[in-house]
Amino acid sequence: MLPDTQEAAAQAAADNSTKNDMPTTYDPKAAEHKWYTYWMENEFFKAGQRPDAEPYSIVIPPPNVTGMLHIGHALDFTLQDILIRTKRMQGFDTLWLPGTDHAGIATQTKVEQKLRQQGISRHDLGREKFLEQVWAWKDQYAETIHEQWAKMGLSLDYSRERFTLDEGLTKGVRQVFVELYRKGLIYRGKRIINWDPAARTALSDIEVEYKEVNGHLYHLRYPLKDGSGHITVATTRPETMLGDTAVAVHPKDERYKDLIGKTLILPIIGREIPIIADDYVEKEFGSGAVKITPAHDPNDFEVGQRHNLPQINVMDEGGVMNEEAGPYNGQDRSECRKNIVADLKEQGVLISIEDHVHQVGHSERSGAVVEPYLSTQWFVKMQPLAEVAINAQKEGNGVNFVPERFEKTYLNWIENVRDWCISRQLWWGHRIPAWYSESTGEVFVAYSEEEAREISGLDDLKQDEDVLDTWFSSNLWPFATMGWPDENSSDYQRYYPNNVLVTGYDIIYFWVARMIFSAFEFTGQKPFADVFMHGLVRDADGRKMSKSLGNGIDPLDVIEQYGADAMRYMISTGITAGQDLRFRMEKVEQARNFANKIWNASRFALMNLEGVNFADIDITGELTTADRWILHRLNETSRDITRLIDSYEYGETGRLLYNFIWDDLCDWYIEFAKLSLYGSDTAAKAKTQSVLAYVLDRTLRLIHPFMPFITEEIWQHLPHDGATITLAEWPKYDAALESPEAVAEMNLLMDVIRAVRNIRAEVNVPMSKKVELIIKAGSAETLSIISRNDNYIGRFCNTSSFEAGLEPQTPDKVMSAVVTGAELLLPLSGLIDIDQEILRLEKEVQTLNSEVERVEKKLGNQGFVAKAPAKVIEEERAKQADYSAKREKVLARIAELRG
Repeated sequence: MLPDTQEAAAQAAADNSTKNDMPTTYDPKAAEHKWYTYWMENEFFKAGQRPDAEPYSIVIPPPNVTGMLHIGHALDFTLQDILIRTKRMQGFDTLWLPGTDHAGIATQTKVEQKLRQQGISRHDLGREKFLEQVWAWKDQYAETIHEQWAKMGLSLDYSRERFTLDEGLTKGVRQVFVELYRKGLIYRGKRIINWDPAARTALSDIEVEYKEVNGHLYHLRYPLKDGSGHITVATTRPETMLGDTAVAVHPKDERYKDLIGKTLILPIIGREIPIIADDYVEKEFGSGAVKITPAHDPNDFEVGQRHNLPQINVMDEGGVMNEEAGPYNGQDRSECRKNIVADLKEQGVLISIEDHVHQVGHSERSGAVVEPYLSTQWFVKMQPLAEVAINAQKEGNGVNFVPERFEKTYLNWIENVRDWCISRQLWWGHRIPAWYSESTGEVFVAYSEEEAREISGLDDLKQDEDVLDTWFSSNLWPFATMGWPDENSSDYQRYYPNNVLVTGYDIIYFWVARMIFSAFEFTGQKPFADVFMHGLVRDADGRKMSKSLGNGIDPLDVIEQYGADAMRYMISTGITAGQDLRFRMEKVEQARNFANKIWNASRFALMNLEGVNFADIDITGELTTADRWILHRLNETSRDITRLIDSYEYGETGRLLYNFIWDDLCDWYIEFAKLSLYGSDTAAKAKTQSVLAYVLDRTLRLIHPFMPFITEEIWQHLPHDGATITLAEWPKYDAALESPEAVAEMNLLMDVIRAVRNIRAEVNVPMSKKVELIIKAGSAETLSIISRNDNYIGRFCNTSSFEAGLEPQTPDKVMSAVVTGAELLLPLSGLIDIDQEILRLEKEVQTLNSEVERVEKKLGNQGFVAKAPAKVIEEERAKQADYSAKREKVLARIAELRG
């Protein structure tokens, strides 16, 4: 049963079921606002209205509340909307759950930038007041995102909208943190992490962008303490040498076997450091000796752990050298580099400086050079969690990746995953549920401060100042949004696991993989059956869109110019799974033209459906060849479109829809239908009206998920049943509509019509001039088809006389063409003035002679051949061959005309 509001809407729609007052042109702006308001007011997208139907769910990858949505979002969301609209029409109880991500560092950075413009820092405001500012920012941009979703026509269930910092997600995040901690899978310790010295926070790997930088490689001489010599090392960051605690060599390197265990003197500082042996060193690379700085390099940290080396941090959180840096204390790291290089040169330990191009990590948010930094942070032990997900995938119980090749990418990352640094030195985010005793220094992890006090028996507890990495909450998104950790939640019971995740391949490691292992750990199930990976949207030249290049595309600008349907159709049908999409505005224009084609065809249909009501539509009984053919093609297309959408083959779906609508429906069937619609046979007219109404209705349903607005607008004018096309039944394959005989007949008729039109074009005879046509049929069956459909042939070939037979009499001079099963003959006497045509062709030969002579003269010029590029010479030779071939054809035609 439909809710009362939908019943009222259905009645209102039914009252207008035979409206045929469609405007001459389609106005996207008016239609989009009208129909989205109508859909929202009637709650057509709300899940749970079909309790007996099979559920189908998708959760939206939550966009960050940091600003406007971009064209990549438009692609991602449109692909999901196509799936959810299709499944809704197929009768599923669909849930498409919307939401947004708090995006910790990205959002905090935006708000801090805004405050700096006012001369204020977050520390001036304090934590509570600052967070009020961030919540206000969030509310503003969440509203903007809502408006953009509406403009795109997304059929979201807003009654279930979530936010990664809402109460339910907070409860889920705390439960996950506490459970993992109590299982020993979360720990606090000192490790090398990515550090943003500008934002003064740890970063996840995804927040680091590697850029090619022109730097230098500094070769240094470290003297042996006993004065017997030195060891040469190299570094790209000489300022970190101040934190060196060893030099490592390979244990099997013959050059250094007698030096292992000896002591070096660290230049500048004068600290004694050992020479150690470790397999980490590549003895064939460089000098075979590597300086070890455990506090400033992740690999050196691991070496240091194995050899119990001191960890000396020579910088503070802002990238400024500290007291461990000796004479450079208080200098910025870049300033220190210049000064230390000068001092090393003065001391005679700088051997050489060579240019060196290398990849340097930059903070995605602040742009600062990322510092590998030894810091006390919270970490998740990844290996035990990853193993469960890996086993599920290998045993066939994992997620189905589309395209399949991304499964290998996923497994490769998760099999080699490192422990995950989850703490961030921010104020905006899920605050870490850990409390410290100010008197004892003990740490107590609990669901709440009250529980921490109960566990500790202490009152002097202070909560950890840090927050959790944004991904820690977003990796719970598929199930926490459904009501988990309350496993009795009705939505969790009904809609989890999700059916599919649609997302870009660029976050397979950082979000997709984490959602999968979190789901197995906390729900015992995979989070979704399928994950469809699409590519990035690039500009027309294939470049990644960015602010610096100024090549970004605002989807609202595209919608403003061309309408939402054109944008949706272009971006969704222009993709190949896993491949990037080049955004070309001319492609959007083509999609707009396609929408106009649908509109104009529908207007024609409505003008010829006067008085036809939904109950009058009857496609049984005696039908024309064209009627039976278009029903067959619609049936075939419906079957293929359903299969392709289920396989996420959007590009092929778009091709089939375009070809069926533009070619089969508009260019052929509607033209053929005019014979019945404009004829005197009222029974035949009524049948064709029924077929036309039926086919147009089902065609609109098939393309509705791609173009929701224009299809709703047209459908409401057509004879229809129901309140909205969004709930109309999806076209199903019907064996009764199969008509291979009609297909064979139409193929023959279309071949005949095309062939006659080609002959007309060849001899410049306009379609308005009538011609004689003789058809020599290859069999009695073919002759029967031609005879049954002679009205189509006479009309669309525009014949003055038309004869068909197995051995018809034919004049001597004819233009001919062969189609499957028949030969077409057009007598020249009725087609052209032979003498005039010979004169015209002789002039054409003269022109071609001149062109051939010109090219041959050019190619015969040795100076030209010697100096011109090979490509230019090839082009001239191609012209020579083309002109010569054309001349031969014209000469042959003249000979044929002269008999």
